[in-house]
Amino acid sequence: MKVTGIIAEYNPFHKGHEYQIKKARELTDADYVIVVMSGDFTQRGAPALLDKYTRARMALACGADLVLELPVRYACASAEFFAGGAVSVLDGLGVVDYLCFGSESGDTKKIAASAHTLLSAEKDDEYRRRIRQNQKEGLSYPAARAKALNLSDETDAQYWTLPNNILGIEYCKALTLSQSKIRPLTILRQGSAYHEENLPAAPCSQESFSSATAIRKALLEGTGFHTVKASLPEQTWPIWETHLNQQGLLSEQDFSLLIHYRLLMEAQNGYQKYADITPDLSDKLKKNLNNYTDWKSFCQLLNTKDLTYARASRCLTHILLNLTQENQDAGKSTRFPSYARPLAFTKKATPLLNAIKNNAKIPYLPKLSAASPLLTPFTTQMLQEDIQASHIYQTVLCQKYHIPFTNEYQRQLPVT
Repeated sequence: MKVTGIIAEYNPFHKGHEYQIKKARELTDADYVIVVMSGDFTQRGAPALLDKYTRARMALACGADLVLELPVRYACASAEFFAGGAVSVLDGLGVVDYLCFGSESGDTKKIAASAHTLLSAEKDDEYRRRIRQNQKEGLSYPAARAKALNLSDETDAQYWTLPNNILGIEYCKALTLSQSKIRPLTILRQGSAYHEENLPAAPCSQESFSSATAIRKALLEGTGFHTVKASLPEQTWPIWETHLNQQGLLSEQDFSLLIHYRLLMEAQNGYQKYADITPDLSDKLKKNLNNYTDWKSFCQLLNTKDLTYARASRCLTHILLNLTQENQDAGKSTRFPSYARPLAFTKKATPLLNAIKNNAKIPYLPKLSAASPLLTPFTTQMLQEDIQASHIYQTVLCQKYHIPFTNEYQRQLPVT
C-alpha cells in the first residue's frame, strides 16, 4: 500500500487543488491520498469561506480518500507551527510514504536543502538577532529572514519570500526534526500567483488556474457564483449549489462584533498571553481600540511594514479562539503532539483506515464521544479548542443565515 499526504486549506477548493491531488497520485503511484486540512479557521487569520465538512466533501469528490482536520492551534499559526503540526499528523499515522506540496520553485532538492540551511541558521543567536533587527527596520518576517541569511542573489532572496516556498521549506524542516520516513515531493505551482486578486480571463486551462484569493474576493464582493464557476472543478458544483441554497459564505467581517467584545473584555490585562502577540503589539491593540469599527478595517489600521495584514488578522483570531502563547510553546517543545480526527472519507478507503488503526502512533478519533480515554490532558485541551472553534463558527453561520445549530458531537461524517 502506497499512501501520499497533502496539507491544505481548500479555502475554497479549486481546479489547482484538483490538479495537485491527481498529480500527487500519479507521481507517487499512490493507492490512497490523505489530506490534512485546516478546519473552520485558516492560517491567514480568518474564518474559512465554507465550513470544514463541506470543503472535505469537495476534496473527496476530486480524488482524496481521507480528510483529517488539522487542530486549530496549528491551523491558525505561523508557517513554522502550521507545518510542524500538519506534519505531526501525517507522520503519526504510520502509513504515509510521501508528502506532496505545491511550490513556486518546483524543485524538491532545493526546497529540502533550504530546510537544512534554515535548521543550521536557527542554531545561531546572531542570525536570530539579525531577524529582529530587520523587522524593527520595517521588513516583514519572510523578508527579514531572507536578509538575515545574507543572500547575495536577489533571485534567491525572492525565492525565500514566496508563500508556497516558505511552507514547503517548513514542511521539509518539520520532516527532518521529527526524523520522519515520509519523503517530500514538490509540484510546481500552476496558474495565478498565491496573492493574485483577479480572476483570469480563461480559468479552464492549467496555466491560468485561479487563485483561492481571487475566488474568495469575487464571491465576497457578491458577483455571484456564476462568475467563479469555471474556476472550480465540475464535481464540486452540486456541493456548492446545495450549500449556497441552504446557507452561505462567511468572512472575517461576520465576526466583527464578537472580536470587538473580546478585545474590550481583555483590554485591562492586555493581550500578550495570546499566541504571536508581543507586549508591543498588545499595546498597539489597546491604543487603537477606540478606533475599532470592524475586523477588516482594524487589521488595515494595524497593518504596517513590519506587521502584515495576515499576521494582524491571525492575532485577532487567536484572541477570538483563546489560543495562548503558553500552549503554543508547550506544543513546540514536545514536537507538536496531535491526533487524527477524520472529517470525511470514501467507502473504498476501508483498507487505509484499518492500516491507520493498526499502525498509528497518535490517537485516531472517528467519534468525539469516545475520544477522551485516548488523549492526554494536553491533547484533550487541543481537541476542546477545535470543538469550541467550530461552535463559534457555527454560531455565526446560524445567526447570519437563520439555520439550525449543529453540535460537533452530533455531526455525521460525510462518506462517499
